[in-house]
Amino acid sequence: MAETGEPIALRLAERVAAFSRRDLTPRALKAARTGIIDTVGVTLAGVPEDCTQILLRTPGVATAPGGATLFGTHRRCSALDAALVNGTASHALDYDDFSSDLGGHQSVPLVSPLFALAEERGLSGMKVMLAYVVGMEVMIRLARAVNFVHYDKGWHPTATMGVFAAAAGCSHLIGLDAKRTATALALAASMASGLKANFGSMTKPFHVGHCARNGLLAALLAEQGFEARHGVMEHRQGFLDVYNGPGQHDASRIFEGWAAPLEVEAPGIALKQFPCCGSTHPAIAMMLKLAKEEAITAADVARIEVLPHARRLPHTDNPRPVTPLQAKFSVQYAVVRALLSGAPKLAHFEGEAALEPEVQRLLALTSAAPHPSMPLDAAEQWGAEVIVTTKDGRRLSRRVDQMVGRGGDNPMSSKELWTKFADCAERGIPRENVAPLFDRLECLEEAADMRDVTRLLERPAPTEAPRFAEVERTGVPLETSWVP
Repeated sequence: MAETGEPIALRLAERVAAFSRRDLTPRALKAARTGIIDTVGVTLAGVPEDCTQILLRTPGVATAPGGATLFGTHRRCSALDAALVNGTASHALDYDDFSSDLGGHQSVPLVSPLFALAEERGLSGMKVMLAYVVGMEVMIRLARAVNFVHYDKGWHPTATMGVFAAAAGCSHLIGLDAKRTATALALAASMASGLKANFGSMTKPFHVGHCARNGLLAALLAEQGFEARHGVMEHRQGFLDVYNGPGQHDASRIFEGWAAPLEVEAPGIALKQFPCCGSTHPAIAMMLKLAKEEAITAADVARIEVLPHARRLPHTDNPRPVTPLQAKFSVQYAVVRALLSGAPKLAHFEGEAALEPEVQRLLALTSAAPHPSMPLDAAEQWGAEVIVTTKDGRRLSRRVDQMVGRGGDNPMSSKELWTKFADCAERGIPRENVAPLFDRLECLEEAADMRDVTRLLERPAPTEAPRFAEVERTGVPLETSWVP
């Protein structure tokens, strides 16, 4: 192992290159499998979304030849293009898993580039799982060094940390040595981007596609002998000082107790039960609990107060959402929807669901503010309290101090995971392929060639031949990237 005076990128790279099957515990293997299954499902659900479809019809995107599948289509392209498009789709619905330590989403920067690269090269499912686990280790370790200053400054950690995860994971997948892996990480440092100011727009999922592609590109360049400065992390004009500010990071946290346990096993790793921003989930859960235990209906309500931890609020304080994306980042809407409809579903963040008259009436009665007794520097930062004042004068509340999705001591059951997966996957591939795909992903480590998995991610091409007159007139066959 390298001495501590060596560059951070090289020290990280040595650990990435040395990671092997013997380091993968049964718990880590199960967690990796669950995270990958969940991510594939939400990616398929994100294929029909506007952000994905706009990418697919943008000139120059997904046109480079290659053997990587564009999920939910009959098309193949380069691994770089597939990472961009599939990565964007994976976060299109903001329904993917997340991490409290990261302050973002740990799986989506990894799954699209790893699947694309493994498919192009015919690599095994076990190699993908190992790359996924070590990529996540790099991502969350770096986040520990920079958060929560990094998060509060307005960086989107899913993207700014995710590019390092993708670079590390892809480097491991193709067997780069420590020196070339360090180069990939150093290249990633110059491609890290993503601003929270774009939350609630199509640009947020684009952050993921962009970082997935950039991380893969970094690994491919390093494989070919490209050069970069391995001291880019700690340099006075390098990543840590530029992105966080001098004295606003602690690089020692990257290496403390490395992989003991693995980050993929951490209790703060969680799946999303609801298809909206994870910061709204504690408040949703409390409204569901309150409505059930107190038998409250919308007709009973005079006022709703939503009091999340202060760190959960800046990007979810949207009192009057008018678009589906805005609704996903509105804690007010999420709580109102939970009261009206029970656990929020995908359909509640589509079309004009946020503009329904009863929703609008309740939103006018709803306020949100930081919880006065949940300190900003508290160890637990995923709490919320919901208070309902009824028309007959009762003031009822429910509070949780820490609820990071479904994981740790509150995991999704296999049945719940299947239910979510099926609901998502049917939006992207034929229904008859959903169960076989789920079964294949449940034993991903046994796949000798990832192409045996990715063939199930295709949607067949339209069977109707292009009309000859139209082809003759335009020279282009009538073909869409996604056929409902």
